[in-house]
Amino acid sequence: MTNKDIEETEDIDNATTSPYSDDVQFESEDEAESHALAMKKLREKLKACEKEKKEYLDGWQRMRADFANIKKDEETRRGEMIKFAAEGLVDDLLPVLDSFSMAFANKEAWEKVDANWRKGVEYIYAQMLSVLESRGLTEIGKVGEQADPRLHVSVEEVPAESEKETGTISDVIQKGYRLHSKVIRPAKVKVFGNKGE
Repeated sequence: MTNKDIEETEDIDNATTSPYSDDVQFESEDEAESHALAMKKLREKLKACEKEKKEYLDGWQRMRADFANIKKDEETRRGEMIKFAAEGLVDDLLPVLDSFSMAFANKEAWEKVDANWRKGVEYIYAQMLSVLESRGLTEIGKVGEQADPRLHVSVEEVPAESEKETGTISDVIQKGYRLHSKVIRPAKVKVFGNKGE
């Protein structure tokens, strides 16, 4: 309720309790009773109007808050949709990245390839990886990292040479990838187990 509404309500209340209202002279008691009854009906009508106004105001405020919440939720959903819109494309490109990784992994065969051609392929791979990284793609799984079942799939356990190595990644079989905060493919790794005897 605004200050103006409160003042108007107080004015009406004061008008009904004003000392001047008793000074009104009516010609007959019937006329006085009809005026009193009319005033009573007006007061009841006013109270009903105030109650209805409050209900409408409360409803309007609730609807406004609901709309603000819906708008905020929609902006969040839209942001998430934009953030992960590239996920399908990245899924399709993962085998291509794997092919590059396999080609680079065989050092002996890779070194036999013509140097200019090799540099060109390495440049294309670096350029493609740079574009994907700028869209939020990061590699998962590096030798020496602590194995994490949320990020890595252990395909083999190898004996550790020291206690310090236990639970760390000894070899990466297939790189994993994360798009922003979402793991789109966990890395397949070998993990150091208990120290070999």
